[in-house]
Amino acid sequence: MYIRNLATPVSMEGLMKQARDVVMIIVSALLVSVGLKLFLIPHQLLSGGVAGLASVIGYLSNPKYISLFYFGMNLPILIWGLVAVGKRYIFLSIVSVASTTWFLSVLPSVKVVSDPILAAIAGGVIIAGGIGFSLRAGGSTGGFDILGSIITRKRDIPIGTVLFIMDGMVILTLGYFKSWDLALCTMLCTFVKSKVVDMIHIRHVKVTCFIVTKRRDEMLARLKLLPHGVTVVNAEGGYSHEGNCMLMTVTTRYELAELRKAILETDPKSFVNVLETVEVMGRFRRLG
Repeated sequence: MYIRNLATPVSMEGLMKQARDVVMIIVSALLVSVGLKLFLIPHQLLSGGVAGLASVIGYLSNPKYISLFYFGMNLPILIWGLVAVGKRYIFLSIVSVASTTWFLSVLPSVKVVSDPILAAIAGGVIIAGGIGFSLRAGGSTGGFDILGSIITRKRDIPIGTVLFIMDGMVILTLGYFKSWDLALCTMLCTFVKSKVVDMIHIRHVKVTCFIVTKRRDEMLARLKLLPHGVTVVNAEGGYSHEGNCMLMTVTTRYELAELRKAILETDPKSFVNVLETVEVMGRFRRLG
């Protein structure tokens, strides 16, 4: 795991970028909470994931404590993610979980629409917006999003598909303990959510990155910490005729934010060209 030297000064631009990411995370938490409190919870529907499990427990005991159940169930997952994913990702996820917990506790539970099917669709779209924007900022909404992130780092599977499978188990729980009608509406919500999430951020598309830099060794050392291989090509500037190094790596759009951050921290003056990749043959992820 890469840990930046704390003695390294942080630029104002970097601080502003971090502040924007935190604001985006908080806004995404608000979207998730609005989808839950105004559309799903009034109809006793689920969004899936840890929020869904917390909602099931709340429906069976006291809905007033759903926010506390949500926070408590996220704690062990955040700890696991800290080890398996990375500090920055989990820091933003902690901000998201804490913000969502607070919003869930202060927002009133209001039945905006009377039709549970419409509530399932609207709630799924709004919650997916929160998840997608949170992932674009480099974090997550916690819970199954973190588990999905861990799985997609180890297996070449779309995260939307992973979330849909895990959410399916939550839907079965709702159907068994409450009502199969509610479970079917929740299934519709989950399907809409998974599709919108993939459209917003994590369509499972491969991209090829060409990085031209003069800091060959530093950049190569940093990129080796990521899960994909790197090809080194000696290059020459067409106008300056100065020697450069070009590094090529293939990654996914989901992991592109982490790669971009690594490049900018290592060499802000590097030239980067990102191309969408039609097909990848051979070993995509580095072993060991």
